Amino acid sequence: MRKTSYVLAFFAVVATMILNIYSVQRPDWLVVHDSDIIHKSVVVEYGLTSRCELKVIEVPDGNGGRLTYTNYECRPFPMRVTDGCEKGNKRFCVVWGTASYFGELGIGFAVVAALAIMFGVSTHSRRRRIWKVASVLVALHVLSNIVVFGVVTDLYRTDAFPSFGHARPGLAYILNILSWVFGVLVTAGVVTTGISAERGHRWAAGNRAYQPIPN
Repeated sequence: MRKTSYVLAFFAVVATMILNIYSVQRPDWLVVHDSDIIHKSVVVEYGLTSRCELKVIEVPDGNGGRLTYTNYECRPFPMRVTDGCEKGNKRFCVVWGTASYFGELGIGFAVVAALAIMFGVSTHSRRRRIWKVASVLVALHVLSNIVVFGVVTDLYRTDAFPSFGHARPGLAYILNILSWVFGVLVTAGVVTTGISAERGHRWAAGNRAYQPIPN
C-alpha cells in the first residue's frame, strides 16, 4: 500500500476513536424529560457509567417576574442498591455493565490499530503486510461499538429499566452510531486498498507495485 493510504487510514482511525471516546464518556446515551409540581423541568441522562440529573425550579421574585434555580448532579450508574442491582434489576445491571466494557474495549482496539499503522508506515516491506493487521484491529474496534449499540438499543426498546419507557436516544447514542458506521467504511477502504496493492494495482501500491515472483 502507498504511504499516503496509510496516512489517510491513520487519521480515519483516530477520528473513529475520538467519536468512540466521546460516546463512552458522555452521560447522555438515553435522556428522559419530565416535570412535576415542584420542578419546571427534570432531565435525567443515562450514560454507560453515570447517571446525571438536571432539575429546574422557577419561583416568583415578588416583582411579577420569576427566578430560575438549577441543580445538576451526577452519580455512578448503575449502583448496586440505588438502582436495584441486587434485586429486580440484576440482569439489567450486568448487561449494561457489559456495554460499558465493550465501549472501553473498542477504544483499546482503535489505539492499537493506530499504533500498528504508524509502525507499518516506516518501511516498504512492512507496508506490504501491516494492512491485514490494521484491518483486523479496526474491524474489532467497529464490532465492539456495534455490540454497545445493540445492547443499549435492546435495553431501551424493551424498557429494561423503569424509566426507559420515557427515554429518547441522546447525543452519545448518535456519536456511537457515527463511530461504527465510519469505522465500517474505514475497514472496507483498508481491505480494498490492501488487496488491490497485492494484485499490483498502481493506484494502491504506488510506483513499487507488488509483483508475483515467477516460478
